[in-house]
Amino acid sequence: MRVTGTGHASMRIDTAAGSILCDPWVNPAYFASWFPFPDNSQLDWESLGQVDYLYVSHLHRDHFDAAHLKRYVSKQATVLLPEFPTSEMEDELRELGFTKFLKAPNEQVVELDGGLKIMIQALTSPTDGPIGDSSLWVEYDGVRLLNQNDARPTDLSTFAELGHVHAHMLQFSGAIWYPMVYELPQAAKTAFGKQKRDRQFDRTWRYIDDLKASHVFPIAGPPCFLDDELWQFNDIFGDEGNIFPDQSVFLREYAKVGGTNGVVLLPGSVAEITTDGCETTHPVPVEEFFANKVAHLEEMRERKRPIIEAEKASWRHPEVDVLGEMKRRIEPLLDESIYLAKGVGGPVRFDLVDTDASGEETVESIVVDFPGKEVRPYADEKVRYRFRTHRGLIEQLLHSGEVDWVNSLFLSCRFSAARIGQYNEFVYAFFKCLSEERLQYAEGWYDEHERAVDAEDITLGDWVVQRRCPHLKADLSRFGIVEGDQLTCQLHGWRFDLASGRCLTSVGHKIRAHRADEAPAPAPEPAS
Repeated sequence: MRVTGTGHASMRIDTAAGSILCDPWVNPAYFASWFPFPDNSQLDWESLGQVDYLYVSHLHRDHFDAAHLKRYVSKQATVLLPEFPTSEMEDELRELGFTKFLKAPNEQVVELDGGLKIMIQALTSPTDGPIGDSSLWVEYDGVRLLNQNDARPTDLSTFAELGHVHAHMLQFSGAIWYPMVYELPQAAKTAFGKQKRDRQFDRTWRYIDDLKASHVFPIAGPPCFLDDELWQFNDIFGDEGNIFPDQSVFLREYAKVGGTNGVVLLPGSVAEITTDGCETTHPVPVEEFFANKVAHLEEMRERKRPIIEAEKASWRHPEVDVLGEMKRRIEPLLDESIYLAKGVGGPVRFDLVDTDASGEETVESIVVDFPGKEVRPYADEKVRYRFRTHRGLIEQLLHSGEVDWVNSLFLSCRFSAARIGQYNEFVYAFFKCLSEERLQYAEGWYDEHERAVDAEDITLGDWVVQRRCPHLKADLSRFGIVEGDQLTCQLHGWRFDLASGRCLTSVGHKIRAHRADEAPAPAPEPAS
């Protein structure tokens, strides 16, 4: 099995029975904030795109690059389609000209022509990617590969049961806006960033230990930030709180926990994987490339500057009545929302910053009032969640009909945020679901999980706790760490106070727990 690195989470897998192109991303994403690093735009995409199969793990725009897919990937390719709850991915791919689809039943091995086998595991909670994420397992002639990319399954046993995996590709770096955009003192921001960075690596080590593959490939990050406004987010300043470590940092940190089987793929690197080993060739020496990272970024910044400026020029749509359009699009969804609206529990404020003809900064504040089920001008009331961004970005979201403001505005990092109290996943779940189809799916998902009662308990240290994390049902016998009276679920880093059951990371999600030497409290009744 030959694997060619094509940048970020992208790779081309070649076997004698066919070729698979995974997640090709070249064009900037999220309001021209994210670029692939190392740069992959100069690869021979005309040849790389001539494949038998296409696999797109999910709709995040650093995995689903519509312009690139349309121009470079053969429309004769069969799309290996995850079993997602909505048809959005298939619909978007059909609009790009793809007509052949293999809808892979979830977690079932499918044998393709020539003995090539694949299995796709789809994750389907509202917080997985943009309504869905997935992993691809491939086997040919006894060689097995798992492309886990960004996905965070509760465990990897589904893949391990199919036989020893020889190549494990997985995310290790940040793909979020926290804590960089928050209006916090720099010391606090650095501390939170270091916690986030450490959790990312801890989760990665756990997955690696679960699968015990022959070779581990760090992929799916980090992006690089080439706009001058965002340049500080690149991990080139010695900031221990930066959440975007690169592949060379991965190798260094992996070595500290005993890892010796890491393999880096630069764009153009080729790994020949057999049951006995992995031979990799690179277009340039890996150590030398990352030693000159700053120079590479600076050269890339100048080369991509016209692209960024052209994108910025396209965002402004002064003809859009922002308040009126937000009312028209969001209020019907507020009316239909039960679980998400209750979960948010209060107004969310957007401060839209603009510059008038005299050069003075102006701010229009708009509130999405979840209890009141309306969008209205800010009335000087207290709010728990506030976002501040350029007015032009909101104009562009409304002009384009974007249904996922998380997979656009928030991932762009082109905003600042403030909140009172804990993280609230329902805020982001709602702004990811600005369509009838998405909202109804998310409401149904939360309804189903609200009614479910997790009756199984496990013992962790001095505590008896429910086996499944209240957040996204991770198995706490595998991901749970107890320190004193607190439990941390390493899958997403959520923390719980065991004495009270209170979630310390977000609103809601109470955990059931009691000391091992004490009688448990009565089990809760299922919601009616």
